[in-house]
Amino acid sequence: MKLASALGFAAVLGVASVPALAQEGDPAAGQQVFNQCRACHIVDAEAASRPTGPNLYGVVGSEIASREDYAERPGYSQAFQDKKAEGFVWTEENLKAYLADPRGYIQGGRMAFAGLRNDQQIVDVIAYIEQESQ
Repeated sequence: MKLASALGFAAVLGVASVPALAQEGDPAAGQQVFNQCRACHIVDAEAASRPTGPNLYGVVGSEIASREDYAERPGYSQAFQDKKAEGFVWTEENLKAYLADPRGYIQGGRMAFAGLRNDQQIVDVIAYIEQESQ
């Protein structure tokens, strides 16, 4: 009986000490989610930014407000320019927070989209952008 209790306790400790696994993104599902973004954004190494939003090719790991072709027309918001001056980088964590609440995460930005409410969709769309950026 003591052995069973000890093994059960060890199992509980083992489970409790294992960090939560990060969600894995599904690029195919992310492509479907990205359809909501296509009116303003593109993910294409060869294409210019759209007038309504910058090209997101290579955005993961890049500095905010770094697409020169978008900076010229219509230009990044002052909020994005201020973040750039601070050295803000689009890490996966920053993208997750921004995609969940664009206006709340970077107040004063121009993105009209209210955000994605589903965490898995956020992870999936980031996976899609990363896949398309290779």
